[in-house]
Amino acid sequence: MSKHTYHEGDEGVELIVNETYPHYVEGRSPIHVVYGGADRYTADTARKLGSLAVRAMDTYATNFVEFAQAMDLPGAANLSSGSAAIDELEKRFADESHENETVLPDDPAHFCWRVYRRTFEKLRHEAVEDFRIDFEDGYGFRPDDEEDGHARSAATELAMAFREGTITPFCGFRIKSLGPETSKRGERTLRIFFETLIEKTEGRVPENFVINLPKITNRDEVRHFVKLIEKLEDAANLPHGSIGVELMIETPEAIFDYKGRLAIPRIVKEARGRCRSLHFGVYDYTASLGIAAEHQSLHHPAADLARQFMLLAAAPVGLRVSDSVTAQLPLPMHRGDELTDEQLEANRRAVHDGWRVHFRNVRRSMANGFYQGWDLHPNQLPARYAAVYSFFLEGFDRQAARTRTFIERATQASLTGNTFDDAASARGLVNFFSRGMSCGAFTDEEVITATGKDLASIPSMFAPE
Repeated sequence: MSKHTYHEGDEGVELIVNETYPHYVEGRSPIHVVYGGADRYTADTARKLGSLAVRAMDTYATNFVEFAQAMDLPGAANLSSGSAAIDELEKRFADESHENETVLPDDPAHFCWRVYRRTFEKLRHEAVEDFRIDFEDGYGFRPDDEEDGHARSAATELAMAFREGTITPFCGFRIKSLGPETSKRGERTLRIFFETLIEKTEGRVPENFVINLPKITNRDEVRHFVKLIEKLEDAANLPHGSIGVELMIETPEAIFDYKGRLAIPRIVKEARGRCRSLHFGVYDYTASLGIAAEHQSLHHPAADLARQFMLLAAAPVGLRVSDSVTAQLPLPMHRGDELTDEQLEANRRAVHDGWRVHFRNVRRSMANGFYQGWDLHPNQLPARYAAVYSFFLEGFDRQAARTRTFIERATQASLTGNTFDDAASARGLVNFFSRGMSCGAFTDEEVITATGKDLASIPSMFAPE
């Protein structure tokens, strides 16, 4: 595991790198985080969200062709939508040996079917990888006694999920800002939630548990946040560092401080090694810049600039970065049991439009180095996984060929087709396969078959002698 630190001296923050393989992805990284109001959270929330996501696919993507065309997967537009042709393709693909299954870039139907099948299976077995119980924007402002009650009940439900094994692989909660207006409320929720959780779990903290701090405007808030957490750990007899934190980048002050210096490294430094990821809040950020609501979006140039600063600060120290939300939700326009054909078709178009927007946003985020993002509704989950799996499967054969060539000439620069590869780009290839395996786009066996190498052995190629 790479170890990097920020050191602050007279000239500002300096990145200290004491590591031989700075960009290797070690361990699992979630591909999303689902936010839900604390008042609605139960130990069964993740399962319910998965069931709703599967229902959305069953209703609005009755076969892999409809699914592929809804997402606008490569080659999907040319696939036959006739039921007989689809049945024949599905039968042929399902009869293939999964052990010998490979990505076929020249067969759009097979590619679309694989993305569909893996998305469907993921939603059935683990639709939610990361869940954040929300006491901020997704919850709103409520009387103190009401939020106190929800802090206790949500923590109790999370503890129940922890004990019963239904907890998501990554989990946590988001408090209100520690700015002047909401600091007392944020601190109170932090204390009540954590003390209740520890009581119900008999002193244990779930794996990959974090607390999210929103709307950071200066590093003093992060310093205070960490001190509060240290006190909670001491009271629970937990080692310092047991609780991870996430930091929200959604104000201009979180990008540049009042002296005009890049603020993110200083903010991260105040987390004292607890920071697991940086999360971007595009709508708060663009609003704080004075951008009119109708022009606030994931694609605004101001948002792209902020993301680049986040990457520059996070990548060297091994932090994950998470992109913001897609505001357009894939929801039907008409409700009820007795809808006309026109209403049913309008519902289908509305859901497909929402899927396509989310799919494109996720793909764009990934291309820009943000492999995690927010989901707000179960209907977004099919598009999330379709985007992630298509991203990795689409590039699988090409990246495998580049990796094989590089391994064959491990001590030399290499040329595959017209693409020049050196050690630095080979690290990118390793990251590609590591992330693809982590999210379930492909298996260890598929990578070994395609590259001729166990991925775990590749990092040693970059270690100095």
